[in-house]
Formats: sequence, structure tokens, C-alpha cells
Amino acid sequence: MNLLLLEETDFIDADHVRLSGRRLAHMLDIQQVGVGDTLRVGRINGLMGQGTVLDLDKNSALLNVVLNEQPPAKLPLTLLLAMPRPKMFRRILQHCATLGVPEIILLNSVRVEKSFWQTPFLQPEVVRDNLLLGLEQARDTVLPAVRIEKRFKPFVEDSLPGIIDGRLALVAHPGNFPACPRGIDQPLTLAIGPEGGWVPYEVDKLIEAGMQPVQLGDRILRVETAVTALVSRLF
Repeated sequence: MNLLLLEETDFIDADHVRLSGRRLAHMLDIQQVGVGDTLRVGRINGLMGQGTVLDLDKNSALLNVVLNEQPPAKLPLTLLLAMPRPKMFRRILQHCATLGVPEIILLNSVRVEKSFWQTPFLQPEVVRDNLLLGLEQARDTVLPAVRIEKRFKPFVEDSLPGIIDGRLALVAHPGNFPACPRGIDQPLTLAIGPEGGWVPYEVDKLIEAGMQPVQLGDRILRVETAVTALVSRLF
């Protein structure tokens, strides 16, 4: 935990917070802090700064906080992601938050099993918890927006053109396509498919909507690897 994230309900007043639960356990067991020690803290969706431990026991910690730093800038990226396997989904959310992805749109695909949409990992509180873990790692406070679109064709035909208007728009897919660019400096919408890639119909529809197909080479990557590799290469 590189940043102690503060909920609105933690604040006793503008300058003091009281913590318990997982964050207290981390302070005691991992950071081994004591009264007078300082920690990196950040208000969720707000500023970052320093917290000084005023009181501490096994039940709670009282901190004085000074929040005067802006969180790091997000990437200019909207990520369209075919709903991953539930086992990978939590890690991908954490990776996206750590990398600075500000918006994730979960999309259906022929290769996305119907059961994936029934996973409890899609519950808003579970999604939020995993995004917070990614923010803690990166020292960021701003939660990415997560949107669910279960109907591929209506989304691609009706919503996607407006999303990509005026932006670079790429669909990652194995095949005889141009190599994925490196080090871009403009807003981007990036579509990453499920295990095994998009089916040809889906690739065609994404291209019709205005996206350009690109590839990373001959190796077929897991979704969680592809997300990290593509975002790192692009930015």
C-alpha cells in the first residue's frame, strides 16, 4: 500500500481522520507505524498529502492530514474491453487503475461466455475495491469510471462513433495488420478483445465504426498481459 486512501466517512473534521479495518491492519502489521510517524495519504477522488499519526491502538488510528498535492494525471485513454474471465477480471481492474486508465467500457463479444456477466466480481462494491487496490499501488486517488455494455452491435453502431469522434481509435487484434504504434501523444480509444480475439464480424463492425486494426506480433497474449503491454507501448 503506497498510498493510504481516505473515504469521506473517515473524516472527523477537515483535518482529522479515524481509520480501522484493513488500513489499520496494514499500518500496524506492514508499515509498523507509531504515534508521530507520517504516511502518504489521499482523499478518494481528491487531493493527496501527508498524515501524521496522533493516536493508535488495535482498534483505530487517529491521523492529522494535510492534503495539498494533486494526484498524477490520467492517460488520455478510453479502454473498450471485452468482458474477461472472472479470474482475470479483478487483476485487470487493478492493473488499469495502476496504469492511469480513466475510463473502462466492458463490452460483450461472441467469445464472452454468458456466465462471465453473472460473476459477483461485477458488483459495484467489488469493482470499486479492486480499483482502489490499483490506486493504492500507483499513488493515485481518482477512481476510473467503469461502464457495462452487454449489447455489442447497438453499442458499436450507436454509441461508439460519438466516443471516438476526433480521437485516434485502435482495435487490437492478431493478424496481418499494422504494428501497434508507440509513444502517442493524443487522446485514444483502444479496443481489446477476449481470449482468442474478436471474431471477424466484430472486427469488421469496429472498423466500420471508425477504428483502425493493429497487432502486437505473432504471439497470442492473455487479456491481462495484452492490456498492460498495449497501454505501456502506446503511452
